[in-house]
Amino acid sequence: MTEAAKNNRLILPETISFLIGELGQIASDDIAWSETITPPSNAEDFAVEAIWIICNSGMKATIARQIEGRVLAAIKSGRSIHEVFGHKGKASAMETIWSERQRFFEEFNNADDKLSYIETMPWIGKITKYHLAKNYGVDCAKPDVHLQRLADRENTSVHDMCATLAAETGYRIATIDVILWRACATGLLNSRTGEICPKQEMPLSSISNDRSRK
Repeated sequence: MTEAAKNNRLILPETISFLIGELGQIASDDIAWSETITPPSNAEDFAVEAIWIICNSGMKATIARQIEGRVLAAIKSGRSIHEVFGHKGKASAMETIWSERQRFFEEFNNADDKLSYIETMPWIGKITKYHLAKNYGVDCAKPDVHLQRLADRENTSVHDMCATLAAETGYRIATIDVILWRACATGLLNSRTGEICPKQEMPLSSISNDRSRK
């Protein structure tokens, strides 16, 4: 982080502590998940995680989970994914990942730059690679719309913002990412202005345990 960025910081270690306190159990669950996540131990788990990310791309989590269920059921019964999911591009990508899961799994494990490798996988793009990487245990931050706005306000990158906070708090970069995302997604932190809305002023409907980002 540059000196100019340091002097322009809005999110500080004490901000993270405050957000965690306001979010309560949701933050505790997010932190426990992020701090203990491990890479997939076999090709099947590796492929299933990629399939979830492809299902979730551009869709609400509730709908994506339904699609994922149909896709995994089709795989288990030996049917084509195209029979249960009408998006030809996504269906083809998922079939390729599943049929070649051992190759993808081994190449990922052998890759020095795992983020760059993930982007070579079918239907995994420049932003979704961060989502999948985080779920594979890679310690990185996803530059989604909320985090990008926060970083822009500090004249820095999403990675540098989260890495600085991680070094200061002892959390993983990925954990800082999910805390900030959760705070923005629930309305506790306004990513456009950087302002914090205390929990008592937040609409109750904004507090949920939706883990669509994971």
